Amino acid sequence: MKSTTQPVKNISFLTGFFILLLSLLLIGCDSSPKGLVSYSGQTMGTTYHVTIVADQKVSIAQGDIDELLAGVNQTFSTYIDNSEVWLLNENKSDEWQKSSPALISLVAASQYISEASLGAYDITVAPLVDLWGFGPSFKPDDLPSQNDIDKVMQDIGYHKIIVNTEEGTLKKLSPNVHLDFSSIAKGYGVDEVANYIESRGFFNYMVEVGGEMRLRGHNPDGKKWRIAVEKPDSSKRSIQRVIKLSDIAVATSGGYRNFFIKDAVEYSHTIDPKTGNPVQHHLASVTVLSGECMTADAWATAFMVLGDKKGYDLAIEQKMAVLFIVKNGPEYHEVMTPEFKRLTQELVI
Repeated sequence: MKSTTQPVKNISFLTGFFILLLSLLLIGCDSSPKGLVSYSGQTMGTTYHVTIVADQKVSIAQGDIDELLAGVNQTFSTYIDNSEVWLLNENKSDEWQKSSPALISLVAASQYISEASLGAYDITVAPLVDLWGFGPSFKPDDLPSQNDIDKVMQDIGYHKIIVNTEEGTLKKLSPNVHLDFSSIAKGYGVDEVANYIESRGFFNYMVEVGGEMRLRGHNPDGKKWRIAVEKPDSSKRSIQRVIKLSDIAVATSGGYRNFFIKDAVEYSHTIDPKTGNPVQHHLASVTVLSGECMTADAWATAFMVLGDKKGYDLAIEQKMAVLFIVKNGPEYHEVMTPEFKRLTQELVI
């Protein structure tokens, strides 16, 4: 039998719970103090939370945020059968196709991170995730054969997509290439909401979608936002570390709640697009800080594929702020890049 929960790409949804909890603790029992406006709702198969701290009336309606996120979902969802990505995946043409600016920008950003991560990040990997039983619906426990993997691998590879940012077009070099933005779309949604809030003149806020977030300015207490990183323990929920941040985006990825065990072997939902197989390393979770949430989101996935050793070396090379939590038997230990240490003020729990 499989031992796993319903597949989710990113365990940082649970991290978001702790973020909100710590924020509420700062303002005590009054959930709506003067100068604090909060919004929450459903989007992209998960939840979102927005908190704005202001000394004047906040003229942003719930519907504004809902509409913005609905537009992101309509572009990038693979579950909506008339979304832009769904239609693109159904189109078997190898001709140039005109696409929306949002789609073009995310393909271009994804391609850049794919190159920089040496192919560890790849938005064409979804068919392999499905093959291993971690897709939208579960499949029997039988492991895929090497022939099954080789067949699917024919349509895997970020280089099988070409994008022309000036013309706003892209083309598939293989008709069955399947694009999936689940590893970057939530971060993009966060950025869209954050940019909208700033365009309305507010610069103290927290935006969170499914655990991915962007923070600006100060919290209701007038201090940096307090963010909790969850301990990557599948048996219980607890806090690994609390950090204080401002003017940064945060994304966490991990595989410790989404795996199955067969014949005493643990199979992670994180699939290496270069081998077609689940990763085999001891990295339990990774937290990335970056200026844009979509960038942090995508890189968190890339580092989960690379593992703590290769991932750390690349993070150092890229001068990125990354926290790796590595499982060593029953224990966990942290590996931080110098940039992560520089950007955070740590409160160990």
